[in-house]
Amino acid sequence: MHILWLKTELLHPLDKGGKIRTYNMLKELKRDHEITYLTLDDGTAGVVEREQALEYCDELVCVPHQSREKFTAGFYAELLFNLASRLPYAIKKYDSPLMRNEIRERAKAGKFDLVVCDFLAPAANVPFDLECSTVLFQHNVEAVIWKRHYEVQSNPLKKSYLYAQWLKLRAFERKMCRRFDSVVAVSSDDREQMRNEYGVESVFSVPTGVDTNFFRPRGNRQPSPHNIVFTGSMDWLPNEDAISYFTEKVWPRIRQAIPDVTLTIVGRNPYASLRELAKRDSSIEVTGRVDDVRPYIERAAAYVVPLRIGGGTRLKIYEAMAMEKAIISTSIGAEGLPVKDGTELLLADTAELFAEAVIRVLSDKALASDLGNRAAATVRAEFDWERVAARFGRICEETLALACTRKTTGAKTSESNATQGKRVQPVA
Repeated sequence: MHILWLKTELLHPLDKGGKIRTYNMLKELKRDHEITYLTLDDGTAGVVEREQALEYCDELVCVPHQSREKFTAGFYAELLFNLASRLPYAIKKYDSPLMRNEIRERAKAGKFDLVVCDFLAPAANVPFDLECSTVLFQHNVEAVIWKRHYEVQSNPLKKSYLYAQWLKLRAFERKMCRRFDSVVAVSSDDREQMRNEYGVESVFSVPTGVDTNFFRPRGNRQPSPHNIVFTGSMDWLPNEDAISYFTEKVWPRIRQAIPDVTLTIVGRNPYASLRELAKRDSSIEVTGRVDDVRPYIERAAAYVVPLRIGGGTRLKIYEAMAMEKAIISTSIGAEGLPVKDGTELLLADTAELFAEAVIRVLSDKALASDLGNRAAATVRAEFDWERVAARFGRICEETLALACTRKTTGAKTSESNATQGKRVQPVA
């Protein structure tokens, strides 16, 4: 197949879970298929990042596009103006007539068999009149994330705004899921939610993978017995909320029981108040972006995922599992993953229980070792990228085959029936 892959950013540096998932998926797909990667480009990527794109695609097409930097006057103005828009801000900021035209013209040339829209955001730029087959790759049920933002927000003004954003996003996501020929989710939970809430028929799940050769203890570093680590992009709101919750509600309880405990927070663009906290509290280290997270994970005695907001699946948990770490997570943090409480990790959904679970792991080396070993065995047996990408490729091929069948039998596809969710079910 020749696949036109749509994205809102170049993948390098590989500093977010979504980028890592796409990168590994495309590297495997590129072995058997031709990939044209068409993306929005804000101009910040250098020559090296563009050259590195050839690791995951055969052709790179960049469409110039600028978004407002967060927390600037222009950013807040756009949030205000968005009150009058049908589209939620998370989608509207990627609206691009140039990208829409580029997709249409390239599809008209007839060189592509399939269009894959990676994440929901580029879907606003996919024309309804494309002749080729289409797949929406959903890393999350995006509306769930915004619903949870709304639910945990205490500021009345922000809560009202987030509620409106959630409603807009839910309506947009439902429409987009029903207009693509197939939808790929990253967990069976997400698949069933889109099927039941959005009425999507052709929706499938492909698990998150992990590079089990890369993420493996090197054995040259003994864990610090009382060090805890969190990894994740700190400019993603669910991660920001998670660390704010952890440092405010959970951390004091752990420190009271284990005074010499330390916390390392690894991830790009940490927010200002977190940097200030690390300056005041010597037990907390904030690294910012790092080239390699493995040394920080390997030196830790426990890995925490205190997420209260989110959707899809957390790639970070699979990485920690492959590194043989004892993991403590909320139920939302481990949502959609085939793991069991007390087997591959510990689950805790209140500040008190989360602190107790961390203290147990730090105080019981045998427990920590057992959790880490079982977690590593599970992820190595089932979730390597080659197997995951092969599953994704089969779904794409089946989607294309069914589209050809519809053309042969004279079935018609239109914006009208697409938005009503009329789909032929591909073979599972």
